[in-house]
Amino acid sequence: MYKKKIIKKLITTIVLGLFILTMLFPLLWMLSTSFKLEIDVFNFPIEWIPPKFTLNNYIKIWRGNYNFPLYYWNTIKVTVLVVLIQIVISSMAAYAFAKLDFKFKNLLFSIFLATMMIPDQVTLVPRFMLLTKMQLLNSHFGLILMLSFSVYGVFLLRQSMIALPDTIIEAAKIDGANHFIIFIRIVLPMTKSIIATLAILRFVWTWNDYQNPLIFLRDSKLFTLQLGMQQFASVSGTFYSLLMAASVCAIVPLLLVFIIGQNYVIEGIASGAVKG
Repeated sequence: MYKKKIIKKLITTIVLGLFILTMLFPLLWMLSTSFKLEIDVFNFPIEWIPPKFTLNNYIKIWRGNYNFPLYYWNTIKVTVLVVLIQIVISSMAAYAFAKLDFKFKNLLFSIFLATMMIPDQVTLVPRFMLLTKMQLLNSHFGLILMLSFSVYGVFLLRQSMIALPDTIIEAAKIDGANHFIIFIRIVLPMTKSIIATLAILRFVWTWNDYQNPLIFLRDSKLFTLQLGMQQFASVSGTFYSLLMAASVCAIVPLLLVFIIGQNYVIEGIASGAVKG
């Protein structure tokens, strides 16, 4: 029996290892290509180690005429502001739905939650018209405004906050704390893992967002990285080495955010965040 378990575990490990390698194949090819000369990109069989290692691709995209640093900065600005604003708004709304008593609370939350069934594509035209009327079209502020509200974020945090014991909040009220103090000093620290999880998810979604910048931004100086990558690809033509170098630079912040926040994500999953 012991030998069978060892063999079964070994086979499972090998199968999962092959599966992981299959998923990592595009990433490894991208990383390898970013350090190659253009003439070596499509050599067959694939040369995973560049025959002639070069950093010129990275130098060209950062110092060339591709506006890559500008696209990078625009993406950082939009993403960070969206994450911060959404965390503030979602956490406050979640606290209200979880711990405050007011008329039609459950009905309002049900209606609010029902909007999750509406695809984003359906609301593109109304949002476009709304930003046009507000004269916020083709601006980072308008784009940030469109992305700063999340039904999913409110739902996720509300389910976490509703599981907090009411006795803690009642004890704080007896000590003279108002809702603002309870929210800042008690609720937020106790739900920090879920908030960090939402922040990471929102960061990834906003950083990789292509649809909204495409619709709401017109000026190339305002383009985010995803739109800039498309323009860069059309400018560079068939220079895949440059495109892969730009792609590597584009995913570095995502990797850093996940590495830094992975413990919070694991803690949030383990705590059963969506129960309640």
